[in-house]
Amino acid sequence: MRIGGLASGMDIDSLVKDLMRAERIPLDKLAQKKTTLEWQRDDYRSMNRLLKDLDDLIFSGINMQGSFSKKAVTSSNSSVVSATANGNAVNTTTNIDVSVLAKPAMWVTEGTLAEGYTAAADVKLSFSVKSGDGSTTTTQTIDIVKGDSIDTIASKFNSSGLGVTAFYDEQQDKFVITKKDTGDQASIIINDSGSGTETFMQSLGFTNAVTNGEIATTGKKQGTLAEFTINGYDTKRATNSFTISGVTYNLQQKGSANISVSSDTNATVDIIKGFVDKYNETIETINKKTSETRYRDFPPLTDEQRKDLSEKEAELWDEKAKSGMLRRDSILSSGLNAMRQDMYSTINTGDTKYDQLSEIGITTTSIYQDKGKLEIDETKLREALATNPDAVMKLFTGTDAVDGVAKKLRETIEGTKKKIESKAGNAGGTNATYTLGRELTDVDKRISAFEDRLVQVENRYWRQFSAMEQAIQRSNQQSMYLMQQFGGGQ
Repeated sequence: MRIGGLASGMDIDSLVKDLMRAERIPLDKLAQKKTTLEWQRDDYRSMNRLLKDLDDLIFSGINMQGSFSKKAVTSSNSSVVSATANGNAVNTTTNIDVSVLAKPAMWVTEGTLAEGYTAAADVKLSFSVKSGDGSTTTTQTIDIVKGDSIDTIASKFNSSGLGVTAFYDEQQDKFVITKKDTGDQASIIINDSGSGTETFMQSLGFTNAVTNGEIATTGKKQGTLAEFTINGYDTKRATNSFTISGVTYNLQQKGSANISVSSDTNATVDIIKGFVDKYNETIETINKKTSETRYRDFPPLTDEQRKDLSEKEAELWDEKAKSGMLRRDSILSSGLNAMRQDMYSTINTGDTKYDQLSEIGITTTSIYQDKGKLEIDETKLREALATNPDAVMKLFTGTDAVDGVAKKLRETIEGTKKKIESKAGNAGGTNATYTLGRELTDVDKRISAFEDRLVQVENRYWRQFSAMEQAIQRSNQQSMYLMQQFGGGQ
């Protein structure tokens, strides 16, 4: 603890603080520089996230051929047959007449359960299970514990991997097992080998259950195949949902329906509009960031300065201090210019009428302040999609030999992102891997060194004032001595 001013009567502590406040000015400037670098780094990274979002949307949208081959499917009677189609489906109308729906196999106990039934012993049940279409056979086991209730046993069947739904009908005193998949080939065969499966299933009410046989014979309801006629051709399927020539049909009930497949222009237009909206949002944000005013008279606030301001005043100050961190940034400006050039590219689509975006109704706005924003003439776009959808697709996706607008944009975005990462890094990188990070490390070192120096300066000031105090005290002692001497002489 330092106590000064006892001899001099001066407030040494305040004097040293005032002196150190002046000494700290260079340190405050270093701290402000560090804050500015951090703000600049964060702004760069926010621009990278923005570019990544645009790149992701391009990749999953206009970059994919499937985005330009969307299909619309309608059913004349969706309560009988509903359907969806992939991009490979041919535009056509198909008639389906459903005579039989596919159904799952079911096993119902022939006997009854003892009142208050519980498992009499621990048993590891073993079954060979065949799928409804007969394509797979697996071995599944169920661990039964002595004392398990009928509801617990049903729950274990449901979660066993048998692919069944089991329940106990208390009203009819029946245990029911239903296969989840449809088809006429389903079976559940008992594998006993001394495990007690046969005995347990019989105690459960499946009185005809035997090793190497079905869990129920008289209690089994065979699964069925779906039977239907498609354009006059009679056929069958193991399930009510199946795909033919790119169209997935879902049979709902007996009856007849016409399924029509056509190109879904609306879906394609929506994908292109979504891209344009995201592109405009991206360049608007970047343009705004690179044209922000830089208020150099508003450096970052120090802790001491922030204490003297109200919360609102500090907020307004920070707003101006953070403004213009990326003003006229060359990386972002060159990236935007390259993106605009990509949008103006001529692509060899095989049709000179549709080899530029402007020819399908996508142009830059006439408003200068928009700085390259796009607008869509939807009528012209729909006309191009109706006239030559393949050329419109190639304009965006390109071909094996030619890059489309999507690939060109993605390459430009990737190049810009790499430059930004070289400048500002990413969340997973260390300071040593990017330019601003190395500057931050250098500033931290300088701050640390300056703080050490301030400790030495503060110690020096205290030594000097302490020496002054001691000198004043000695002077005071001498004065008192002299006064005593003079007084004694009288």
